[in-house]
Amino acid sequence: MKPVTGYSTTALVLHWFLAVSIFFLFVSSWWMLGLPLASAEYRFREIPFQLHKNLGITLVAVIIVMLYVRFKHRPQPELSRILSPRLSKLALVDHVILYLIIFACCVSGYLSSAYSGWATTLWWLVDLPDWGHENEELNMLYSDIHLWTCWILLAVLAVHISGALYHAFRNDGVVRRMLRL
Repeated sequence: MKPVTGYSTTALVLHWFLAVSIFFLFVSSWWMLGLPLASAEYRFREIPFQLHKNLGITLVAVIIVMLYVRFKHRPQPELSRILSPRLSKLALVDHVILYLIIFACCVSGYLSSAYSGWATTLWWLVDLPDWGHENEELNMLYSDIHLWTCWILLAVLAVHISGALYHAFRNDGVVRRMLRL
């Protein structure tokens, strides 16, 4: 059996789904916050907020599957020939921080929503349990945590993308493994 040298199709699809989803969540959040507050006459705000929450909840599941795929189907460590030990450690730290901060963003957003008084219906099919209660202080606490974790995520993503650009300009094969070129 030939050793795996690149990432599996599942890993690639999950990676790029996560990347596009995070981009969409950032763009949609700035747009959503500009909408008028919900009222009896302005109920259209619920749709973009539900979509945002649904995608965030889905990303938690995607991260869990990504971690499983990453540990179960690891590609050959040919990068050790390309990367110095210092760069290998930086890449590992970057990925660990990325996974943790994405998870923190998603969970804090859900917790903020749970205490906002607005129910969450997963993909308009499943009503999630209403285990929280309307509590403005907890809503604001988790909303602030969500805001700050999202800013941290943006900074970590900038580092991640900078690393990808570094490898692309070096043409060392790292980016080819993620794009299957």
